[in-house]
Amino acid sequence: MATDQPKQKVSLASAWRDARELVAVHRQRLALGLGLMLVSRLAGLVMPGTSKLLIDEVIGNRRVDLLWPLALAGGLATLVQAVTGYALSQILGVAAQKAINDVRKSIHEHVLHLPVSHFDSTQTGVLIARVMNDAEGLRNLVGTGIVQLVGGLVTALLGFGVLLYLNWRLTLVVLVVLVLFGVMMTVAFRKLRPLFRERGRIQAEVTGRLGQALGGVREVKAYTAEPAEQASFVGGVDRLFANIRRSMRGVSATTSISTAIVGVVGVIMTLLGGRSILAGEMTLGDFVMYLVFIGLVIGPVVNIASIGTQLSEAFAGMDRLRELREVVREDAADATREPCPSVQGELRFEGVSFAYEPGKTVLEDITFTAPAGSTTALVGSSGGGKTTLAGLVLAFHRPLAGRVLVDGRDLATLRLRDYRSHLGVVLQDNFLFDGTIADNVAFSRPDATRAEVEAVCRTAHCAEFVARFEKGYDTVVGERGVKLSGGQRQRVAIARALLADPRILVLDEATSMLDSESEALIQAGLQQLRQARTTFVIAHRLSTIRSADQILVIEQGRIVERGGHADLLALGGRYRELYDRQHRYEENRFVNPGEDYAPGAVRKG
Repeated sequence: MATDQPKQKVSLASAWRDARELVAVHRQRLALGLGLMLVSRLAGLVMPGTSKLLIDEVIGNRRVDLLWPLALAGGLATLVQAVTGYALSQILGVAAQKAINDVRKSIHEHVLHLPVSHFDSTQTGVLIARVMNDAEGLRNLVGTGIVQLVGGLVTALLGFGVLLYLNWRLTLVVLVVLVLFGVMMTVAFRKLRPLFRERGRIQAEVTGRLGQALGGVREVKAYTAEPAEQASFVGGVDRLFANIRRSMRGVSATTSISTAIVGVVGVIMTLLGGRSILAGEMTLGDFVMYLVFIGLVIGPVVNIASIGTQLSEAFAGMDRLRELREVVREDAADATREPCPSVQGELRFEGVSFAYEPGKTVLEDITFTAPAGSTTALVGSSGGGKTTLAGLVLAFHRPLAGRVLVDGRDLATLRLRDYRSHLGVVLQDNFLFDGTIADNVAFSRPDATRAEVEAVCRTAHCAEFVARFEKGYDTVVGERGVKLSGGQRQRVAIARALLADPRILVLDEATSMLDSESEALIQAGLQQLRQARTTFVIAHRLSTIRSADQILVIEQGRIVERGGHADLLALGGRYRELYDRQHRYEENRFVNPGEDYAPGAVRKG
């Protein structure tokens, strides 16, 4: 199972810095929430504060005149708590969801601008988990978690002052116990935070693999790979369960410690408080009031176990988001690059070399010129570097050596978004979104009118099959265009490229897997598409590139032959070898369709 990018340790200081920045953005709502929290907490002290008067004065000294005022004060305090509690949940709830919404939008925008190499090495499901899941924990940071923590500490401090006033000796003993509890909680949270980080990573891996299996369900079923995929998924969820079990063990331990602390404080209260009453140092009302306030002090401290766990998860999510943010965007330097409002379309490679991994050269010393409006065909053995060269044209990669020039300007010095606005691409397996045919065609130019969409569809020979659908251009094609045939998907992709009206066009194996009828239709559409555009064609069917202005034969990352179709045939080299092999294959395919025959194989007889 593929993993995410190499993990790097994110310091607690970095996490706190991110947290402060996030809190600063939502400081107004948080400030209002803290104000409401303080009002609520102060109102919550009224009822405990009246307990001494109720016991010592009303009950002990028969002060019936105080009964109604005490009851009224308690009722009003409760009403204040109810109102502020409702307002607090609304304000902080909205603030938390706003924070999650903002972070998701920010991370999504960042991910879309990462280099292609990052997507090549990272599962799609992992990135989805980063965008959707890791932001969820922020509700505990911007929402109720941090405010409850602050509010609890304020209540504890106020309550602690009252406890010191009632019995300072007993309070100091309780303080020692609470300090020990705080130390244990700090250690526990340091242990839990890495577990939460690891949980997010495992969950992202499992989600990524699951997405691949469901997306490729036809291949899974065709190769009866269900057991293998099930085993892979089971292994992932078992690792996730093991992580959850370890983290639950830690959370349960903190909860148990919290319970034990309450018991220890109860024992101390029983012994020392009982002696204080017997010695006349405290009245019964003092003792009851002390019991209530000790609950107000211990409650928030013990609640730190729950709030701390939530905040640990939030920090773990922020760690993972920070790792993603630190991946450099491909357009990071666009601010210092030259604008590229228009291009003529001349491309020149000057001594270009490229490698995906150090020491494993894919292209080496590639030099050629593709004049504006010309067609350059790339042929050669699979793995020779043709698609990589096309990727350099599309600016998916940057040369390790040499330059790619566009109209005489180094591509590395041009704004990436500007340059790509002049590009069009048609691939062997074009991606269609789960929308209508019209939506997929208009993807390259969302502001296009329906008339413009239908016009390019007629040019790309889409109208023939669209007319057979009940809803026409409003037919939903399904995920990845699964409801369309391969030829239909290709024609939609050609229409999409036509609508973009690119100056530079890349056709990567656009017809290699199609039947002859579909290929004939698509070739007609491609001819329209190539007119007056600088075109790069990658094709195994050499019959489709005879009209190319120049043909580059690429083997093992080098250009071994170049020229026109007739010249290369006359040369009798590698291109002639490829052409003859392809010709024998095509001849056998149509003359002897039942014979199992592949390019390069020796014909029987």
